[in-house]
Amino acid sequence: MTTEHDRPVIGVLALQGDVREHLAALDRAGAAPVTVRRPQELAAVDGLVLPGGESTVISKLAETFGLLEPLRERVRAGMPVYGTCAGMILLADRIADPRSGQQSVGGIDMTVRRNAFGRQNESFEAPLKVAGVEGGPVTGVFIRAPLAEKVGQGVEVLARHEGAVVAVRQGDALATAFHPELTGDHRVHALFTDMVRAKRTAGAL
Repeated sequence: MTTEHDRPVIGVLALQGDVREHLAALDRAGAAPVTVRRPQELAAVDGLVLPGGESTVISKLAETFGLLEPLRERVRAGMPVYGTCAGMILLADRIADPRSGQQSVGGIDMTVRRNAFGRQNESFEAPLKVAGVEGGPVTGVFIRAPLAEKVGQGVEVLARHEGAVVAVRQGDALATAFHPELTGDHRVHALFTDMVRAKRTAGAL
């Protein structure tokens, strides 16, 4: 039985994107989810989800709200972080095709390409075997999704779709090109919650 003490506080960056769905998935995964819009809210969480949306808009809003540098500092310091779709772009150390003024938070040694699977009307679903997730394939929902074109030696590839890298992990940073929060399947969020719980138990947060 999960007690309140076992429920790590995981924030969802709530500047733009599918925030509500992540909050619900984290709750089902055994976390205590909260929204994060200000630096003081970021300072109070054990881990953070960077949701899908528009990566350029999210990065500019993060800068406007004074969150961009605090985000970078906490990720560099080892705060567990999980990015989906646009969040994957934000966690990339390098963006192959950045829009004007676009910035990333960084944290994963990879090069990503935006909108790699096509436009909104080319969205699709596909079953994916994700390393570390038991119970059969995960349904990957791809909406203007990125992919990791190159990954560094320290990056673990967790899933591929037709050869393309669509899920990665480096240390306490996790990223997926797809949207598990839209499927009702909270197993990827449970994987991340376990990462946060392990870090907190080790006394590193």
